Amino acid sequence: MLPSDHFVRFYNEVFKYLEGQGPGHLEKYWLEISRHQEKHCLENFRKNGLKGMYDYWEHIRIEENCDMTLELSADCLSLTMNKCPSLSKVLDNDAAACPRYCDHCFGWLGPLLRKSGHYCICDAGKPDVPQCQSWIYADKNKALAKMRELKDKNIEFKSYIG
Repeated sequence: MLPSDHFVRFYNEVFKYLEGQGPGHLEKYWLEISRHQEKHCLENFRKNGLKGMYDYWEHIRIEENCDMTLELSADCLSLTMNKCPSLSKVLDNDAAACPRYCDHCFGWLGPLLRKSGHYCICDAGKPDVPQCQSWIYADKNKALAKMRELKDKNIEFKSYIG
């Protein structure tokens, strides 16, 4: 088995290679990852909604020893990556991080969440700082309101409204 220290560095190099192949190659790769994740997550997310997502990421938080804060309310799941272990390992490397490294989470997660009937907003932060925050909603209007809030605060974000 490939240790995670090596895996994320390999992943980083794959991202750089695909980005160098021209527009759309990296996005196709992330869509393929999303398609594979459907086998593990989609039914749970559809059936159990935000609570199912919370349970999924709580398991990941423990299993991968992530410094991550999860907050579940009736209408939103907030994920705050206080120190991303993946990007931290990439940055602790003599090869430069792919400038779009942090886009991979959103690249596979956005389409999956949309298929489950949810909407995701992500403040990915800066590619050299292993921190980010995402908000997932079942209600499109609440997701749009979050986007307006972030825009009013001049916070750059990505959204997958579909």
